[in-house]
Amino acid sequence: MSHPYARRLLKEYKAFLKASLPGISMLPESDMCNYRFEITTENPLYAGQTHLLHVNIGDQYPVDSPLVYFTKTDHYVIPMHPHIYSNGHICLNLLGRDWTPACGVEAIVLSIQSVLSHNDEALRPVDNERYVAHAPIDPKKSTFVFHDDNV
Repeated sequence: MSHPYARRLLKEYKAFLKASLPGISMLPESDMCNYRFEITTENPLYAGQTHLLHVNIGDQYPVDSPLVYFTKTDHYVIPMHPHIYSNGHICLNLLGRDWTPACGVEAIVLSIQSVLSHNDEALRPVDNERYVAHAPIDPKKSTFVFHDDNV
């Protein structure tokens, strides 16, 4: 692997292989730069739902945050949340302006699971239709408007 932070990536990857995080499972097709996680939560809003979270590590990681998004398949749904768009893009400070190199993949996944666990509204962001119609494929190229930091 030729990533400048290969040792850190290997350490994070091995930690996830050993970790036992309730409601979070790293899928077998994951590797050190392209993680796939199944996420569940005990929140009744998401009862019976499993969510597929992608975490893709770029060349600038950990200086820059990874690309993080949900996808929908026959088995997985994109969670309804005021900060998660219907295309799977996630509006979360940690993935943008609050990112620091001290953060890692585990912090991201746990933060997203926590956001889902504490949600009490099965709603999309207020600008969902407009955003999805014009959003870049890469959510890191988006300029998110943080409508409500209390959600």
